[in-house]
Amino acid sequence: MSQPTTTPGDDEHKLAPTRIRDLLAVAVVAGALLYVTARYYYGSFPSLPWLAGLMLYIVAVLLVVVAFLVRARVAAGNVGPAPGQLHPINVARAFALARASALLGAIAVGGWLGLLVFLLGRRYLDVAVADTPATIVGAIGGVFLVAAALWLEHCCRTPDDPTPEPSVPSADPA
Repeated sequence: MSQPTTTPGDDEHKLAPTRIRDLLAVAVVAGALLYVTARYYYGSFPSLPWLAGLMLYIVAVLLVVVAFLVRARVAAGNVGPAPGQLHPINVARAFALARASALLGAIAVGGWLGLLVFLLGRRYLDVAVADTPATIVGAIGGVFLVAAALWLEHCCRTPDDPTPEPSVPSADPA
């Protein structure tokens, strides 16, 4: 039996799913950086905006809507260059959007949590108490954004190849 021939660099061009450990590493680095920044410069920060955290929820909802649209088209086999089909380049664009959004969500989660840890250690300051709810909203919004991005990325996968059905010998009474 001959082995299928593959080029040595074939695996390096495949798009692999985003790894959770990579997102966790990004979140930890972002959290540490924002904690250190807040420690030295919190007095010059403006009050934390609720809108920044709320925008993460809006983007997450949009990603979920796109994910369901892509999933429906992929499941129905309506992916292709014909009119009325979802063009493959648009699936690739949705995948790239999912990747970027997962990274943004990880940065947001880490940043908001780093700031939250800083604020919880300074509960004696009225401004820290006032900023705490906005950091919680932002951190949860970041988690939702990561989850929505990973769902969109999952929906962009091609369906598994169908397994060949075993051939059943026909019983021709001849």
